[in-house]
Amino acid sequence: MLPSRPPSPACADRPEPELPSEPTGQDPDVGQGTPPQEETEKKKKKKKRRGPGPFVLLVLPGLVSLTGVATFFAVTGGFTVESEQAAGPEQAAAPGVDASYVPWLRKAAADCEVVSPSVLAAQIDQLTGWTDDTGKLSGQRGIAAFTDEAWHTWGKDSDGNGRSTPRDPADAIMALGRQDCSLTAEVTDLRTEGRVNGDLVDLLLAAYATGVDEVAEAGGVPDDARTYVTEVKGLLSGYASLDKEETSGAPTAAGAILAAPVSTLTVTSPYGSREHPLTGVTKLHTGIDFAAAQGAQVFAARGGQVVFAASTSAYGNRIVVDHGEIEGKRLQTTYSHLSSIEVAVGQTVETGTPIGRAGSTGLSTGPHLHFEVIYDGYYSNPQPWLAPSG
Repeated sequence: MLPSRPPSPACADRPEPELPSEPTGQDPDVGQGTPPQEETEKKKKKKKRRGPGPFVLLVLPGLVSLTGVATFFAVTGGFTVESEQAAGPEQAAAPGVDASYVPWLRKAAADCEVVSPSVLAAQIDQLTGWTDDTGKLSGQRGIAAFTDEAWHTWGKDSDGNGRSTPRDPADAIMALGRQDCSLTAEVTDLRTEGRVNGDLVDLLLAAYATGVDEVAEAGGVPDDARTYVTEVKGLLSGYASLDKEETSGAPTAAGAILAAPVSTLTVTSPYGSREHPLTGVTKLHTGIDFAAAQGAQVFAARGGQVVFAASTSAYGNRIVVDHGEIEGKRLQTTYSHLSSIEVAVGQTVETGTPIGRAGSTGLSTGPHLHFEVIYDGYYSNPQPWLAPSG
């Protein structure tokens, strides 16, 4: 098992999931403080393997003799683990994945174009097989096999239960997502500079296994990382269902209350699942791409306050405007891949205020505007929100 190795400390201050540059969409369970129950279920199963459970120890002695008990277990084999699993109330969304982990996998990958829920799940599968019985001698803990050093860099109390630990699956999944997104930014820069070649997912996994410096020195995937990369990618297909966003429970649009963010709304890539043209990763396209010439004016779709205005690795120059609450739920719009930013954080804007210029910064194939609507923490299809006159 390869240890989890953090990249250079310079990447430790990347935006955290709760910031506007990393929206908390696709996660109905955030903030409820209810960690997954895998540890409890595992302990139950271990007890079953050791011998009879509480029913046998407390009830049967009063009903039958010791000989009868021994005969019963000799004939029936006791109560099996398989029967307990079959009676479980919740089916996993993918093999080996507790259903309560799925929102965290999606949240951890929400703002990173290369990292998908299936990539995170395949990594965890390869590292620990979804158990936290990692070796004490290796110093790795939890389902994502974090060392103390790596946890100090990436670990946080992501589920708000008052403790930050790699043995909390929600904390571990989110930490792995932060680490992977930071590594992705580094290898993306290396590939943009022409210093490395290869698929970005391969380069990410290689950087996780051996470090970014080794990837740069090899000009791609180092020989020492090939086994890890091959094993993780071999597991991806088994977790493909995690990348299909379930939208039935997401909030719906309150009405066509947004003005056009560019002068002409010509859709070049709609909202929904798609294969990214640069990374090849299939995941939710969280907004709509509108055709726009380089330098075309971009406007605020509604009045509000600018809460983010900076450059990011995947989105390029990005602006997030908070429009306050609509029907009791917070509404935000985002504007990405801009060639320039013409507003600052904290600035108040009105509908139609010029805020930036269209471009092709970040992971982009050409000038356009990537426009998103985030409603109550969920990505929402922007089309129903836009006024027909747009």
